[in-house]
Amino acid sequence: MISIENVSFRYAGAETQNVSSLNLRVPKGECVLICGPSGSGKTTVARLIGGLIPRFFGGKLTGSLKLNGKDMRNMTVEEITSTVGSVFQDPRSQFFTTDTTSEIAFTCENMGVPRDEMLDRIALSSYVLDVSGLLERSIFDLSSGERQRVAIGSVHAYSPPILVFDEPSANLDPESTRRLAQVLGTLKEEGRTVVVVEHRFGYLSDLIGRVVVMMDGRKEAEMSYAEFLAMDSATRERYCLRQATCGHAHSKGARKVTSLPRLDISSVSFSYKRDREVIRGVSLKACGGEVIALVGPNGSGKTTLANVLCGLRRPTRGSISVNGRRMSPKSLRRMSYFVMQDADYQLFGESVEAELMLGAEACRDAGERVGQVCKRLGLAGLESRHPASLSGGQKQRVTIGVALMKRSEIMVFDEPTSGLDGLNLRRVSNLIRSLADDGRVVFVITHDCELVMGCCTRAIQLVDGELSADMDVCLEGSAILALF
Repeated sequence: MISIENVSFRYAGAETQNVSSLNLRVPKGECVLICGPSGSGKTTVARLIGGLIPRFFGGKLTGSLKLNGKDMRNMTVEEITSTVGSVFQDPRSQFFTTDTTSEIAFTCENMGVPRDEMLDRIALSSYVLDVSGLLERSIFDLSSGERQRVAIGSVHAYSPPILVFDEPSANLDPESTRRLAQVLGTLKEEGRTVVVVEHRFGYLSDLIGRVVVMMDGRKEAEMSYAEFLAMDSATRERYCLRQATCGHAHSKGARKVTSLPRLDISSVSFSYKRDREVIRGVSLKACGGEVIALVGPNGSGKTTLANVLCGLRRPTRGSISVNGRRMSPKSLRRMSYFVMQDADYQLFGESVEAELMLGAEACRDAGERVGQVCKRLGLAGLESRHPASLSGGQKQRVTIGVALMKRSEIMVFDEPTSGLDGLNLRRVSNLIRSLADDGRVVFVITHDCELVMGCCTRAIQLVDGELSADMDVCLEGSAILALF
């Protein structure tokens, strides 16, 4: 059982409490959902339960924290690890090895599990989570969704009685999300206690016993899942919640696009190091004003295709033309921009202003345009801030600002709403839509049904590197919903 009594916590260096006067009891075998706006303290609660605070995340902690009646302050790391397992939002932050099999085995090895039993556990977890095909692979060769599945497998293998999941579905495709729900169902049937921090919670509908809503570091509400689903729209928006199920998402209607095909992808294929082709014979046309969703299973070639579109990879076969002119990778790099899922990988300046000025120093109106871009993206007043000091959403907007400064005609977003609450999902959706309204061609790699229905005009599905569907979001909304 988890017992949290009058707990408050403030991270070292923080000016305000990250969690205030929290009281929460989770009995054995219950599945509890913790939701609420970004920055409301959900992840901090997960860290408290997982024993990471204050051992690994320093700060001032008051109140009582107990696991199965034991005060966590008096428990050793080994005792906590054998009692509770955590799956983080970013799986890379919990990896210790360089290959998948060793990673799944890592905690079992450290807990002294006998070799034969450990191999049995790896085999069982691989089967249940459908990661058998990922064994003996380099961690660095996996997609974000595949890494998430391996992280879940590493916790499932040593099977503690309490499990804490922080946004476990954030990078998973629909099929992997359904399989995750089955795994959580199995854990619940086995009598394990499960705490899930999530923004996308529809897949948990048959598992959740109770919902806790966090706001500004406090427990704002606590209710049954039936009461949660019956919540009125005004309260749902106040809590910055997403739609309960994908079926509640609706297309925003047809969008105006230019009639001239600006982008023509013809029979494009690509392979890494003479391996089998990751994408094969993909052909499609795109017009200015379109927002095209790239959907499909993890590892189906979505990000690879996007890299080819932006000139970051040279196709092994096929060609890409813009307005009838065949483009080299160098030309594509000049006119396109890739907004990565993790903005930290593409921020280099010492300030927001310096970041936006990169590559635009020679332009006479660059300084004026920086001000315009910051105002448009809600970054006004942050020009002198170091990018590393910004929130995740602000960093993402800075990377979008760089694309606006470059006047990029083709833009690609890789999972732009991963880990976002309902309010920020709608903000990102509106921003992407406005970029397309300026005449750009925008591609969005996503597993997020709400985003697709909220701002996309088309959905392109890739399966095993091949284009399997090309659908109009407005006209074929029900068929698109079936993909999720």
